[in-house]
Amino acid sequence: MTVKAIKSPGQWAQGLGYGGLIPFVGLALAIWLQDAPDRARSLSALQGYGATILSFLGAIHWGLVMREASGQPTGWLVWGVTPGLVAWIALLLDPAIGLWVIAAGLWSCFVVDRLAYPKFGVRAWLPMRLVLTLVASLSCIAGAMGAMQ
Repeated sequence: MTVKAIKSPGQWAQGLGYGGLIPFVGLALAIWLQDAPDRARSLSALQGYGATILSFLGAIHWGLVMREASGQPTGWLVWGVTPGLVAWIALLLDPAIGLWVIAAGLWSCFVVDRLAYPKFGVRAWLPMRLVLTLVASLSCIAGAMGAMQ
């Protein structure tokens, strides 16, 4: 496998990545600050957004495999569909429980990415991924806890 190492995420990637935390944090706060009818809408929005991001994290592995010279199927492709399936199941659950599943899924993706990114020459993205995972998962947990208030 021939891989071109990327030194670090550029400004655009950082801006979009960290900007993607705004819905996580904003919706988690809204769940705590709103009355029941509006809280349910924010809870559903956070659950949907979290599921979308979880699916995105799996899809990254397809992109990494696609840029390989061999193009041969690998376990990374199987992993790549797993977060999307977990996200779909999380959407079928009660929103509070679904948010816990999404938070666990985000950390599962990070653990796998710590193994995968160095193999694909994108290790430098891990520090940003850690921050994104931490804030996104804490937002999901806060939202789940806020749903029980």
